Amino acid sequence: MQKINSRNKPPLIPLNGPLRHTVDIALILIGSLITGLAFNLFFLPNRIASGGVSGLSVLAEAWFGAEPAFTQWALNIPLFILGVIFLGKQYGIRSLLGSFVLPLFIFLTKDGPVPTTNPLLASIYGGIGVGLGLGLVFRGRGSTGGLTIAAQIIQKLTGFSFSLSVVLLDGTVITLAAFVLGMEQAMYALIGLFVTGRVINALEVGFSTTKVAYIISDHTEDISQAILNDLDRGLTKLNAQGGYTGDNRTVLMVVVGQNEITRLKAIVRSVDPSAFVIITEAHEVLGEGFKREA
Repeated sequence: MQKINSRNKPPLIPLNGPLRHTVDIALILIGSLITGLAFNLFFLPNRIASGGVSGLSVLAEAWFGAEPAFTQWALNIPLFILGVIFLGKQYGIRSLLGSFVLPLFIFLTKDGPVPTTNPLLASIYGGIGVGLGLGLVFRGRGSTGGLTIAAQIIQKLTGFSFSLSVVLLDGTVITLAAFVLGMEQAMYALIGLFVTGRVINALEVGFSTTKVAYIISDHTEDISQAILNDLDRGLTKLNAQGGYTGDNRTVLMVVVGQNEITRLKAIVRSVDPSAFVIITEAHEVLGEGFKREA
């Protein structure tokens, strides 16, 4: 890729070694705290069992009056041991902290105020809070254990995909919720589970405002020079072959911000009004001129 470096950004301190581990631990602790708060503020008081060990603990509290934190520890400990056996010690080490501190935070924050008794609001805001917390835990390269471990064990033993294993386990929890708490509560649990997944995905791939443009033209050299000089962006020249003609040609790939799309199209149009331009979203871009991740 030809590079333009007009954005003189100071180099970032690389996150590795002890600093990387410190950041990971901080993310796991903060994420576990947020998850525990969301669970106690929204899910538990409204009896929303949106999958996972936390959902099972809601059912146990409703059915037996069991303390959710104790239920989660009781389930996480054997699952953690199975994870070490089937998935290896390294996975077990990364799961140990989250498996322990999440129930601890749930126990310590159990007497907080309840913001709403509306189950729809609780499922939405609880899903946002749990998704945010779990997303931070995953960013810290950690895990809160629970049925995530079970899903990975099922994947290893059966060959099922991880996503299918998670759906089967969470679906089982929500089915149990329909019998224990009623069909309506199970539907709220589905809403909470959906929102949680969307928030985690947003944290994983980012809220994209970046686009990728592919430009096919007979004047690629003129267009590339105009982009380099007028738009101040680098670009990549891809070797391609026409599917109908079989002719070799060059395709330009340009990564730009949302606010640069109009200028890019104007530049291309000014050089070659008949150019073929494809613009699509880039969920996350790392590198010079964009976000840099250690």
